[in-house]
Amino acid sequence: MESSPEVEGLEGRAGPVGAQAANGSAQHSAGVSAQAGGECATCGGEVPLAPVNVYALGRVEPRFPSLGVEKEFAQAVGQAETAGLTDRQSLHRVLSERRNRYLARQLCWVFTIEGLETYILQPRDPTDLDLALESLRPTPRLDDVDVAIGVRGPIAAPDMCNGLMVPILAYDQLYSFDTDSLIKSIPRPGKMTAEQFEPAAEELFARIMQLADNAGATDEDRALNYLAVRYPAIYASVAEANARDASLTAVQVRPSRLSGVRNIVDVIFSYTGRQNDVTDQQFVRVDVTEEFPFLVTRLSPFYERLGSSRN
Repeated sequence: MESSPEVEGLEGRAGPVGAQAANGSAQHSAGVSAQAGGECATCGGEVPLAPVNVYALGRVEPRFPSLGVEKEFAQAVGQAETAGLTDRQSLHRVLSERRNRYLARQLCWVFTIEGLETYILQPRDPTDLDLALESLRPTPRLDDVDVAIGVRGPIAAPDMCNGLMVPILAYDQLYSFDTDSLIKSIPRPGKMTAEQFEPAAEELFARIMQLADNAGATDEDRALNYLAVRYPAIYASVAEANARDASLTAVQVRPSRLSGVRNIVDVIFSYTGRQNDVTDQQFVRVDVTEEFPFLVTRLSPFYERLGSSRN
């Protein structure tokens, strides 16, 4: 999976630009009503997409909504102490100042996955604009990852984001991390050293990110994305398999036999011995009924039932 290109600063009118709120609270209200299933005031009375829960991994990028906002931002930069700073560092400094919060509200916060513009982010609670600001790193790295959890609403109208027509994502949670910090925070199993554990964990995260090259809007994708960032036991499992001279050969997500009133999926990890080609499997169950997935069954051995593709 290729990492998203590093963002040095805001894109101006020459590139694809968007706006979180060209008209401030009016746009926010449109996004909130959209995620509730109502009509969007900026969508011509049409709601192209039904509300869908989203759990996505990608990158948050701020964009200018218009030439006027771009010029206003330039004036704010001119009044700030930015000597010796990069464009991205200047952007971070200006937007971090409380007096410039009005600019942060005017920007469009675009969520990209593999470099593709996928959602326009809007906080369901206006105070959660701070979460978007926290995702703005002064010195971004290629392995930075942002997690957006919320409800997908309608496609944005052309005049909302200067022609950028992607779904609005009304987020409840938005947080950021880099891969190195994630790997170092995972508890190591038993007596395994960091030299043994961290390469295996990094390899698994890279593979899951390949599988997580998705919009995070299906039950399967949401479950996998959730496990990648919230369940460290899967990383320990791969490291232990490597210690047994086995490799992770497949990751499958399928509906669980326990699904009924609740929507539950099984995530199955297959390990194959490097010497004997014998495969064993482990699985976890994840409940994806609501906006926030949660673990139902911890990682345990998986046995395929005869004549059935489900556990």
